[in-house]
Amino acid sequence: GLLVGTLDVVLDSSARVAPYRILYQAPDSLVYWTIACGCSRKEITEHWEWLEQNLLQTLSIFENENDINTFVRGKIQGIIAEYNKINGIKEDDDTEKFKEAIVKFHKLFGMPEEEKLVNYYSCSYWKGKVPRQGWVYLSINHLCFYSFLMGREAKLVIRWVDITQLEKNATLLFPDMIKVSTRSSEHFFSVFLNISETFKLMEQLANIAMRQLLDNEGFEQDRSLPKLKKKSPKKVSALKRDLDARAKSERYRALFRLPKDEKLDGHTDCTLWTPFNKMHILGQMFVSTNYICFTSKEENLCSLIIPLREVTIVEKADSSSVLPSPLSISTKNRMTFLFANLKDRDFLVQRISDFLQQTTSKIYLDKNISGSYISSDDEVFTRSSSLISASPHKSLSSESEGERQFNLNDNGIPTATQALMTMYRRRSPEEFNPKLAKEFLKEQAWKIHFAEYGQGVCMYRTEKTRDLVLKGIPESMRGELWLLFSGAINEMATHPGYYEDLVEKSMGKYNLATEEIERDLHRSLPEHPAFQNEMGIAALRRVLTAYAFRNPNIGYCQAMNIVTSVLLLYAKEEEAFWLLVALCERMLPDYYNTRVVGALVDQGVFEELARDYIPQLYDCMQDLGVISTISLSWFLTLFLSVMPFESAVVVVDCFFCEGIKVIFQLALAVLEANVDKLLNCKDDGEAMTVLGRYLDSVTNKDSTLPPIPHLHSLLSDDVEPYPEVDIFRLIRSSYEKFGSIRADLIEQMRFKQRLKVIQTLEDTTKRNVVRTIVTETSFTIDELEELYALFKAEHLTSCYWGGNSNATERHDPSLPYLEQYRIDFEQFKGMFALLFPWACGTHSDILAARLFRLLDENGDLLINFREFVSGLSAACHGDLTEKLKLLYKMHVLP
Repeated sequence: GLLVGTLDVVLDSSARVAPYRILYQAPDSLVYWTIACGCSRKEITEHWEWLEQNLLQTLSIFENENDINTFVRGKIQGIIAEYNKINGIKEDDDTEKFKEAIVKFHKLFGMPEEEKLVNYYSCSYWKGKVPRQGWVYLSINHLCFYSFLMGREAKLVIRWVDITQLEKNATLLFPDMIKVSTRSSEHFFSVFLNISETFKLMEQLANIAMRQLLDNEGFEQDRSLPKLKKKSPKKVSALKRDLDARAKSERYRALFRLPKDEKLDGHTDCTLWTPFNKMHILGQMFVSTNYICFTSKEENLCSLIIPLREVTIVEKADSSSVLPSPLSISTKNRMTFLFANLKDRDFLVQRISDFLQQTTSKIYLDKNISGSYISSDDEVFTRSSSLISASPHKSLSSESEGERQFNLNDNGIPTATQALMTMYRRRSPEEFNPKLAKEFLKEQAWKIHFAEYGQGVCMYRTEKTRDLVLKGIPESMRGELWLLFSGAINEMATHPGYYEDLVEKSMGKYNLATEEIERDLHRSLPEHPAFQNEMGIAALRRVLTAYAFRNPNIGYCQAMNIVTSVLLLYAKEEEAFWLLVALCERMLPDYYNTRVVGALVDQGVFEELARDYIPQLYDCMQDLGVISTISLSWFLTLFLSVMPFESAVVVVDCFFCEGIKVIFQLALAVLEANVDKLLNCKDDGEAMTVLGRYLDSVTNKDSTLPPIPHLHSLLSDDVEPYPEVDIFRLIRSSYEKFGSIRADLIEQMRFKQRLKVIQTLEDTTKRNVVRTIVTETSFTIDELEELYALFKAEHLTSCYWGGNSNATERHDPSLPYLEQYRIDFEQFKGMFALLFPWACGTHSDILAARLFRLLDENGDLLINFREFVSGLSAACHGDLTEKLKLLYKMHVLP
């Protein structure tokens, strides 16, 4: 019996779930087929009787064993298919084996039906010094392990929200091991058949849990996951395939900066003909609902984004030995892209055609970027233009400057239709001549680039594009290229009129976010003339308020005002809004929520990178506590608050082109340039001064802008000025020394830090709650901490498994910590039975209902932690008078 039980766990025999089976085995075969299975003798007898009547009698007509085998298999498969058809079971539904695993999972760990199993894997769990061979079950909310070896049972249940660290380690004994840490313990798993797949799924599920701790979005069902293909492997659960599809879509969106609701349909290897170097480049084509994208196998060689709204013709060209299975795609701006070596071209063309039919055709205006240089007048004239403008606005030469600054639409809502910088052109002094000449050459270089590589969203993006960005984007082209590189151009093109509607809806609305916005408006780039009058301030107010209205989870956070004011200088008001959307929701995830989690995560990543790349400085900086202090403002404002304006915008250029890796590289380069000075610092104040003076001295000698006084430099002391540092040289140096930092490495490090940061914030919240409430109750600090953990677990459970109210109603992050988490009566009833001294006998449910009604002061059918503890405190620790008073109140009729 012990041996059978052990083998059952190790080999995952189905005998425990289906104890009765009918097997079919041919005389000369070692393999048997499971014909039927049942949970009881009665059920299996019914199956046998059916076989006797419908199958066994027919077998006598066959002459040889092969015919019998073929007939039996075909008959059974036909019966199963017919049963599935009648009962509406789809081909993609989970297999019998997986269904058995689900039954085991719910039975072994006492999980409710709502808890969905994602996948299960064979592995060893180290309990003490002894490895226990068994199965790890990964569900949406829990990591569970079960083993039964030689009469000894090992069982483990960990909630994903309790995990503080998840690592894949290698030891001498086991080259592959997964370490799972919680606040109180560490667990080790090894001997996986596929450790990479297991660890990747663990990461995904832990990430979902962290998102649930951050906000309610994590609990919302994503019903728009990609449809499963018929060729999907049947041994994997449908939920696992959905999660895999979601992860692939996330990587795809991040790679090509696409809107957050874009879903990847599939990808295939192919070649792309690149006319600029007359080569067929090997890479991958990605097809999604609204885009066709390409990236080369060789990094940074070439990438391409073709929105389906721009596509005019998709056609199959004739195959040849030189160009097998070619596919030609033409766009509205008369560019043609030639793909070849496509494996399943017909299927691909069909998918693209299907998506094209769904794409509603809209008309967009494609203008050329232009700027003119007039040497006699020593002034640069820039024409406000857009690569793709969703709502083209014609400006007549007879209009006055004041009339052109606003677009009064039908609803009378003013929106600035020009970048603020174009309204503040100043006549430049004589010494600016060489700078204007250099600016003109930069513009010409970009125009030549557009002629060769295409212009607009469908341009070929190559290493040459990046090199041009690193040399600095011309002032006149900055806004348009920011839109292009950030992907904001796509969201703006597909949402015409959205911003104006938001402005209209948010006008006159007042809340905490609008109060904070009003307070910070005049602190946003006050040294720039564009924000020294009501016009610039009003545009900034509209963009920030509209965004707070669009995304109440973020609302408004300090530092958003500084970044947005710079966006408004170079982009029209609507464009600045979509650039802010791209920053907050895609390029700087979770940076600007109430707890600046994203910036804290990247701060942790930066510390890790500093330890790896500048080890001689790391220990010293940790002792001084400088890294965490300095880097927060660097990351939150993209160096805009710590560098002279004309230098910081060059950093923003590179950021929109290359992403967050630029900020990490630059931050490391700044530390590395000051190693000797920092090593001699005695305290954090001295280190801050060294870095502050260095950043103040970063100059952009190419800038045609009149110098704008920088806040830090205004506060300078009598110490001799720091030698000037050229921004372009600093950026080049950061690429040479730290260019090996890859985006995928940053994402791995972010995951590790996210667990750490969010769990630290949760611990801080718990301490704050306990400290606030300890004086109001008779409980000790330890008791309150345990009660808080239990209350929060009950709240999260109700979010996982449903209830009478949704997650948003039960959790309001805008409330004080004590009142954020709330539970309804069903959850309270369970806790009442567990904790309250009167929870016994036939009347416990009635008592629970009456106490809940008494504690629910505002009558919203939910109680928060403060209300819960006040009731429990009186019941458990109150004196006789308090207990009688509580019982009396409970029995008074409402």
